[in-house]
Amino acid sequence: MHVDKLTLASTIGTRIRRERLAREWTLDRLADAASVSRRQVVNIEQGETNPSIGTLLSMSDALGISLSQLVEPPSSGLVTITRAGDGAELWTGEYGGRGVLLVSTTFPDVVELWDWRMNPGERHESKPHHRGARELLRVTSGVVTLDVGGDRNELAAGDAIMFRGDVPHTYGNEGAEPAQFVLTVYDPAGSGGSGAKRTTSAPDLAQS
Repeated sequence: MHVDKLTLASTIGTRIRRERLAREWTLDRLADAASVSRRQVVNIEQGETNPSIGTLLSMSDALGISLSQLVEPPSSGLVTITRAGDGAELWTGEYGGRGVLLVSTTFPDVVELWDWRMNPGERHESKPHHRGARELLRVTSGVVTLDVGGDRNELAAGDAIMFRGDVPHTYGNEGAEPAQFVLTVYDPAGSGGSGAKRTTSAPDLAQS
């Protein structure tokens, strides 16, 4: 089974606190660096809340670590295995959908593998990742609607797409049946490895 939410919240809180103290940062300094409130940092460190994907990315950016280092079990260094049914459920949809981070590399060039299930009527808006980020998506069942910087695409089971992750993008299920897809995210200098910042506006889509 996926890691339960209470265990995941506790793990995330413990690791954020450990990373903050290792840098001799105050709560206020981390809050400022991650652009979140001090109260939010306190609640996360105490395991009292399950932060959104966006908040986790902001905090991992501020600490200079990858998202996976906050949520995944320690690795032997040679291999990292996520057994069937395991993974960190970091997104929960309004109607029971979920986004599960299965496995990831660490910075400076982060690659993440996700398993998503969206029930009818659900959608997820993703902020731009670091400049140069790319995403690969393959639909395994149902129909997924993907909007990338205003470019709308409808993808059926078996369809695959590569798109820019450094512009605003939205995944959604506008159909009548559940949709599932596998997502790979490549985020160069991801999670603050080289001090890179996430883009705040959509760059020219004509650029490669």
